[in-house]
Amino acid sequence: MNILVDLVPETVEIDGTDYLINSDFRTSILFELLMQDTEIADENKTMPILQLYYPEIPPNTEAAVLMAMWFYACGNEPRKAKTGKGSSDIQEMRYSFEHDAIYIYTAYLEQYHIDLQDIEDLHWWKFRAMFRGLREDCKFAKIMQYRTITLNDNMSKEERKFYINMKILYALPDNRSEEEKEEGFSDALGLM
Repeated sequence: MNILVDLVPETVEIDGTDYLINSDFRTSILFELLMQDTEIADENKTMPILQLYYPEIPPNTEAAVLMAMWFYACGNEPRKAKTGKGSSDIQEMRYSFEHDAIYIYTAYLEQYHIDLQDIEDLHWWKFRAMFRGLREDCKFAKIMQYRTITLNDNMSKEERKFYINMKILYALPDNRSEEEKEEGFSDALGLM
């Protein structure tokens, strides 16, 4: 799919039938928040996913969930979470639709002159393309950079102190369970 020459999809094909999919950006934001919700067991997320994305739920619910995930990933294979020594979900999080809502809203208003409160429908794939295209000088892009910058020995003492302070100031809450936090700590120390 090339967003420059192909129309963004409003339907997905499941078992030879086209089903309307809720393509507005709000639906996929709610999907992402649902997937990050640790209070809901993964096996209990199927019906909410289907209810979010489909006005008419397809009979093949397994395929429907896979197509919802394909749609969320903007027609790409969904990326697998990084695993292995030293990796953790919280380290990989650059943004949160829940905690960064004001920054995201302001970035779209400032850069694209789009009021996300007033726009009736903005396709998820278009929203994501604009999200990826946010200028480096907007506050939200800087916040994401602060969260992910790697501190190194080439930085001056003042630079390191600045970035440490920014990482602390803009840190996202760690919503992992105590067990997940312990696993991440053990992985970082090489104990697993």
